[in-house]
Amino acid sequence: MKRPKVSVIVPACNEEENIPLLVRGFAGLSEKANFGFEVLLIDDGSTDGTYTAAKGLARKHPFLRVFKHRANFGVTRALETGFENARGDIFVFFPSDLQFLVSDIPRLVEPILKGEADMVTGHKIGRYKKRFVSGVYNTLSRLLFRINVRDLNSVKAFRREVVEDISLRKDWHRYLVVLAAKDGWRIEEIDVTLRPRMHGRSKFGFWRVPLGVLDLISVSFLLRYSRKPMLLFGTMGGASIGLGIIAGLVAIGLRIAGIGFRPLLYLVILLVVTGLLLMMAGFLAEQVAQLRAEIEFLKRRRR
Repeated sequence: MKRPKVSVIVPACNEEENIPLLVRGFAGLSEKANFGFEVLLIDDGSTDGTYTAAKGLARKHPFLRVFKHRANFGVTRALETGFENARGDIFVFFPSDLQFLVSDIPRLVEPILKGEADMVTGHKIGRYKKRFVSGVYNTLSRLLFRINVRDLNSVKAFRREVVEDISLRKDWHRYLVVLAAKDGWRIEEIDVTLRPRMHGRSKFGFWRVPLGVLDLISVSFLLRYSRKPMLLFGTMGGASIGLGIIAGLVAIGLRIAGIGFRPLLYLVILLVVTGLLLMMAGFLAEQVAQLRAEIEFLKRRRR
């Protein structure tokens, strides 16, 4: 079989009713698309007939390849399984819930094929229940990461190289755009149609909101300080030592005035010692960051 140019990665969990319609859409696309593609459907621990339905369809459609997780590990892990097994030069992240149109994939891929972009992400157009939450999340993301993208959590296409040097953690698929922007890849955004879910149940729950906010803070912290940890520890340590010096001067002034206040002395010791410990932690973190940079450099040279 000829090596495909595009690999569409489709995470699926309990989407038995949607799979036949989804594959039918890809079958139609295979007759019209001006590029070769494969579809990697990752069954992420489904408890219904998703895997059986997909395997049956794979026997009829050569473009479809099916993989199965023994448990539900989440979308990020499913994408990583797709990345590891994909044969194309361009990856497309495409959910299996039929809310996005297969016909939008060529529009996502086209700027990359033309060499005009390294990643193209979709901006959802349409009515959907999570619109308010999504709007708040995307607004916070733009403020924290300073990227000119309106919608981080949507379908997207990107070069294979974009994710080769990215280390993803659980649920960090939502930050692929942010991580790509940090590495200097060219990013474009196009409008894509979003439809209401027809079959199955949404995997979005209440706890996704606070967890998403915590993830935002975590990613923002790592992007700012993972390569220069002394910026954080040094600033905090310096501030603590500075406050200790100020408290010490106040203690001396009080002593000269004949006023003894021993707790202030303890505060001085606490602030100075804390500041020194933070500075030491910063030096150790810098060593770890340097080792990480050297490992990444060796990995790049080995390719």
